[in-house]
Amino acid sequence: MFILVNLKAYPCDPLEVATAAHEVAEESGVRIAVAPQAADVRRVADTGVETWAQHVDPNEYGSHTGSTLAEAVAEAGADGTLINHSEKRLKLADIDGSVQAAARAGLETCVCANNPAQIGAVAALGPDSVAVEPPELIGGDDSVATADPDIVRDAVEAAANVDESVEVFCGAGISSGDDVDAAGDLGATGILLASGVAKADDPRAALEDLVEPL
Repeated sequence: MFILVNLKAYPCDPLEVATAAHEVAEESGVRIAVAPQAADVRRVADTGVETWAQHVDPNEYGSHTGSTLAEAVAEAGADGTLINHSEKRLKLADIDGSVQAAARAGLETCVCANNPAQIGAVAALGPDSVAVEPPELIGGDDSVATADPDIVRDAVEAAANVDESVEVFCGAGISSGDDVDAAGDLGATGILLASGVAKADDPRAALEDLVEPL
Protein backbone atom coordinates (compact mmCIF):
# COMPACT_ATOMS: atom_id res chain seq x y z
CA MET A 1 0.00 0.00 0.00
CA PHE A 2 1.34 3.41 -1.04
CA ILE A 3 0.57 6.46 1.12
CA LEU A 4 0.82 9.86 -0.57
CA VAL A 5 0.46 12.89 1.69
CA ASN A 6 -0.61 16.03 -0.19
CA LEU A 7 0.32 19.15 1.78
CA LYS A 8 -1.78 21.37 -0.53
CA ALA A 9 -1.26 25.00 0.55
CA TYR A 10 -1.83 24.26 4.22
CA PRO A 11 0.15 26.32 6.77
CA CYS A 12 2.08 23.31 8.02
CA ASP A 13 5.83 22.82 8.29
CA PRO A 14 6.68 20.76 5.18
CA LEU A 15 10.01 19.67 6.62
CA GLU A 16 8.41 18.41 9.83
CA VAL A 17 5.93 16.32 7.85
CA ALA A 18 8.60 15.13 5.41
CA THR A 19 10.98 14.09 8.19
CA ALA A 20 8.21 12.24 10.01
CA ALA A 21 7.13 10.51 6.80
CA HIS A 22 10.69 9.45 6.01
CA GLU A 23 11.21 8.04 9.50
CA VAL A 24 7.88 6.17 9.57
CA ALA A 25 8.52 4.76 6.10
CA GLU A 26 11.97 3.53 7.15
CA GLU A 27 10.68 1.97 10.37
CA SER A 28 7.55 0.36 8.91
CA GLY A 29 8.71 -0.58 5.42
CA VAL A 30 5.60 1.13 4.00
CA ARG A 31 6.06 3.34 0.96
CA ILE A 32 5.20 6.93 1.96
CA ALA A 33 5.59 10.07 -0.16
CA VAL A 34 4.96 13.76 0.47
CA ALA A 35 3.67 16.28 -2.10
CA PRO A 36 4.60 19.82 -1.02
CA GLN A 37 4.08 23.09 -2.85
CA ALA A 38 6.44 23.54 -5.80
CA ALA A 39 8.64 26.00 -3.89
CA ASP A 40 9.31 23.37 -1.23
CA VAL A 41 10.07 20.36 -3.45
CA ARG A 42 13.85 20.59 -3.15
CA ARG A 43 13.82 21.11 0.64
CA VAL A 44 11.43 18.21 1.14
CA ALA A 45 13.41 15.93 -1.18
CA ASP A 46 16.55 16.73 0.79
CA THR A 47 15.02 15.02 3.86
CA GLY A 48 15.22 11.72 2.01
CA VAL A 49 11.47 11.15 1.78
CA GLU A 50 9.93 10.17 -1.54
CA THR A 51 8.76 13.50 -2.96
CA TRP A 52 5.99 14.27 -5.43
CA ALA A 53 4.89 17.48 -7.12
CA GLN A 54 1.29 18.54 -6.70
CA HIS A 55 1.00 19.37 -10.42
CA VAL A 56 2.98 19.74 -13.64
CA ASP A 57 1.91 21.61 -16.74
CA PRO A 58 1.63 20.12 -20.23
CA ASN A 59 4.47 22.06 -21.80
CA GLU A 60 8.16 21.89 -22.55
CA TYR A 61 10.86 24.51 -22.05
CA GLY A 62 9.91 27.86 -23.57
CA SER A 63 7.71 30.91 -23.13
CA HIS A 64 5.38 29.57 -20.45
CA THR A 65 5.40 32.10 -17.61
CA GLY A 66 3.83 30.72 -14.45
CA SER A 67 4.09 27.10 -15.52
CA THR A 68 5.29 24.26 -13.35
CA LEU A 69 7.72 22.47 -15.65
CA ALA A 70 8.05 18.70 -15.20
CA GLU A 71 11.80 18.87 -15.76
CA ALA A 72 12.12 21.56 -13.07
CA VAL A 73 10.43 19.56 -10.34
CA ALA A 74 12.37 16.45 -11.36
CA GLU A 75 15.63 18.41 -11.13
CA ALA A 76 14.53 19.63 -7.67
CA GLY A 77 14.22 16.03 -6.50
CA ALA A 78 10.64 15.01 -7.22
CA ASP A 79 9.98 11.35 -8.00
CA GLY A 80 6.39 11.73 -9.18
CA THR A 81 3.50 14.10 -9.63
CA LEU A 82 -0.22 14.37 -9.12
CA ILE A 83 -2.19 15.48 -12.16
CA ASN A 84 -5.77 16.77 -12.35
CA HIS A 85 -6.42 16.97 -8.61
CA SER A 86 -9.97 18.17 -7.92
CA GLU A 87 -8.51 21.52 -6.83
CA LYS A 88 -6.42 21.79 -10.03
CA ARG A 89 -8.68 20.51 -12.77
CA LEU A 90 -7.43 20.16 -16.36
CA LYS A 91 -9.07 19.48 -19.71
CA LEU A 92 -8.56 15.95 -21.02
CA ALA A 93 -6.07 17.10 -23.67
CA ASP A 94 -4.04 18.89 -20.99
CA ILE A 95 -4.11 15.82 -18.72
CA ASP A 96 -2.68 13.87 -21.64
CA GLY A 97 -0.02 16.55 -22.15
CA SER A 98 0.90 16.58 -18.47
CA VAL A 99 1.20 12.79 -18.37
CA GLN A 100 3.51 12.94 -21.38
CA ALA A 101 5.53 15.81 -19.88
CA ALA A 102 5.97 13.89 -16.62
CA ALA A 103 7.04 10.75 -18.47
CA ARG A 104 9.56 12.80 -20.46
CA ALA A 105 11.05 14.02 -17.17
CA GLY A 106 11.07 10.57 -15.58
CA LEU A 107 8.29 11.31 -13.08
CA GLU A 108 5.78 8.74 -11.89
CA THR A 109 2.21 9.89 -12.49
CA CYS A 110 -1.07 9.68 -10.61
CA VAL A 111 -4.10 11.19 -12.37
CA CYS A 112 -7.03 12.07 -10.13
CA ALA A 113 -10.67 11.73 -11.16
CA ASN A 114 -14.09 12.15 -9.56
CA ASN A 115 -15.78 8.87 -10.44
CA PRO A 116 -15.30 5.51 -12.18
CA ALA A 117 -16.30 6.82 -15.61
CA GLN A 118 -13.59 9.46 -15.43
CA ILE A 119 -11.16 6.87 -14.06
CA GLY A 120 -11.65 4.82 -17.21
CA ALA A 121 -11.07 7.87 -19.42
CA VAL A 122 -7.84 8.97 -17.75
CA ALA A 123 -6.52 5.40 -17.41
CA ALA A 124 -6.50 5.33 -21.22
CA LEU A 125 -3.90 8.12 -21.22
CA GLY A 126 -1.23 5.81 -19.80
CA PRO A 127 -0.49 7.12 -16.29
CA ASP A 128 1.19 4.89 -13.72
CA SER A 129 -1.82 5.21 -11.44
CA VAL A 130 -5.18 6.87 -11.06
CA ALA A 131 -6.93 8.07 -7.90
CA VAL A 132 -10.66 8.22 -7.34
CA GLU A 133 -11.62 11.21 -5.20
CA PRO A 134 -15.29 12.24 -4.95
CA PRO A 135 -15.07 16.04 -4.43
CA GLU A 136 -17.83 16.10 -1.82
CA LEU A 137 -15.76 13.91 0.51
CA ILE A 138 -12.40 15.69 0.15
CA GLY A 139 -11.32 17.29 3.42
CA GLY A 140 -14.23 15.73 5.29
CA ASP A 141 -14.49 13.24 8.13
CA ASP A 142 -15.93 10.40 6.05
CA SER A 143 -13.59 8.18 4.06
CA VAL A 144 -14.67 7.28 0.54
CA ALA A 145 -13.72 3.68 1.35
CA THR A 146 -16.44 3.53 4.01
CA ALA A 147 -18.91 6.21 2.85
CA ASP A 148 -19.11 4.96 -0.74
CA PRO A 149 -17.23 1.66 -1.14
CA ASP A 150 -18.87 0.90 -4.49
CA ILE A 151 -17.17 3.89 -6.10
CA VAL A 152 -13.79 2.41 -5.18
CA ARG A 153 -14.70 -1.07 -6.44
CA ASP A 154 -16.10 0.38 -9.66
CA ALA A 155 -13.00 2.56 -10.15
CA VAL A 156 -10.75 -0.49 -9.81
CA GLU A 157 -12.86 -2.33 -12.37
CA ALA A 158 -12.97 0.66 -14.75
CA ALA A 159 -9.20 1.02 -14.74
CA ALA A 160 -8.64 -2.72 -15.19
CA ASN A 161 -11.01 -2.76 -18.17
CA VAL A 162 -8.80 -0.17 -19.89
CA ASP A 163 -5.29 -1.08 -18.72
CA GLU A 164 -4.58 -3.65 -16.02
CA SER A 165 -1.14 -2.14 -15.38
CA VAL A 166 -2.64 1.13 -14.07
CA GLU A 167 -2.86 1.08 -10.29
CA VAL A 168 -5.82 2.57 -8.47
CA PHE A 169 -5.49 4.77 -5.41
CA CYS A 170 -8.25 5.91 -3.09
CA GLY A 171 -8.60 9.47 -1.85
CA ALA A 172 -11.02 11.76 0.00
CA GLY A 173 -11.58 11.62 3.73
CA ILE A 174 -8.81 9.10 4.49
CA SER A 175 -7.50 9.76 7.99
CA SER A 176 -6.90 6.50 9.88
CA GLY A 177 -5.40 3.06 9.64
CA ASP A 178 -8.91 1.61 9.43
CA ASP A 179 -9.52 3.74 6.32
CA VAL A 180 -6.31 2.45 4.76
CA ASP A 181 -7.29 -1.12 5.55
CA ALA A 182 -10.76 -0.62 4.03
CA ALA A 183 -9.28 0.88 0.86
CA GLY A 184 -7.02 -2.13 0.43
CA ASP A 185 -9.92 -4.53 0.89
CA LEU A 186 -11.72 -2.77 -1.97
CA GLY A 187 -8.79 -3.27 -4.34
CA ALA A 188 -6.93 0.02 -4.00
CA THR A 189 -3.13 -0.19 -3.91
CA GLY A 190 -2.56 3.27 -2.51
CA ILE A 191 -4.22 6.18 -0.75
CA LEU A 192 -4.09 9.95 -1.05
CA LEU A 193 -4.68 12.10 1.98
CA ALA A 194 -3.96 15.65 3.08
CA SER A 195 -5.55 17.18 6.17
CA GLY A 196 -5.31 13.95 8.18
CA VAL A 197 -1.54 14.45 8.33
CA ALA A 198 -0.89 18.04 7.25
CA LYS A 199 -3.29 19.46 9.85
CA ALA A 200 -2.45 16.96 12.58
CA ASP A 201 -0.97 18.25 15.84
CA ASP A 202 1.49 15.35 15.64
CA PRO A 203 2.12 14.33 11.99
CA ARG A 204 4.33 11.42 13.03
CA ALA A 205 1.61 9.95 15.24
CA ALA A 206 -0.92 10.36 12.44
CA LEU A 207 1.38 8.52 10.03
CA GLU A 208 2.06 5.76 12.53
CA ASP A 209 -1.69 5.22 12.87
CA LEU A 210 -2.04 5.00 9.09
CA VAL A 211 0.60 2.29 8.69
CA GLU A 212 -0.30 0.32 11.83
CA PRO A 213 -2.58 -2.22 10.05
CA LEU A 214 -0.23 -2.70 7.11
